[in-house]
Amino acid sequence: MKVSVIMGSISDKPIGDKVIQVLEDFGVEHELRVISAHRTPYVAKEFAEKAEENGTEVIVAIAGKAAHLAGVLAGLSPLPVVGIPAKSSTMDGLDSLLSVVQMPKGVPVATVAIDGGQNGGLLALQILSVKYPELREKFKAYKVKMAQDTIAADQQLNG
Repeated sequence: MKVSVIMGSISDKPIGDKVIQVLEDFGVEHELRVISAHRTPYVAKEFAEKAEENGTEVIVAIAGKAAHLAGVLAGLSPLPVVGIPAKSSTMDGLDSLLSVVQMPKGVPVATVAIDGGQNGGLLALQILSVKYPELREKFKAYKVKMAQDTIAADQQLNG
């Protein structure tokens, strides 16, 4: 199982690092690349067309401003794409969110919150868990631990 995390710019690395941390926590193979839909369109095309052949099963695309990266990759690849809009200096990331979520019919992109690196990684895991039951079991355990941590925090606060 492999997830390719593609950032439109190196400035997106803090978000990419959150995705990678989730994937590492769950033992999922990954790669992290900088490929721009606008500055390196031919590289983006080559990546998308060869991603499946190279063993990628889910693509996570992070981009700000015009944020066309997820849509371009989804248009060129049959693989599921999770888009993470990045908060930019313009419009607090709303421009990015709309660019990622407003896809035309036939080109779906699953979209998480602005700067939602952790949820982007978790959604990629859930997609993979359809094929890998052991990953689904790890995800179930993660949700149990998350609930236990929340209950413990409440008890500590009100204890």
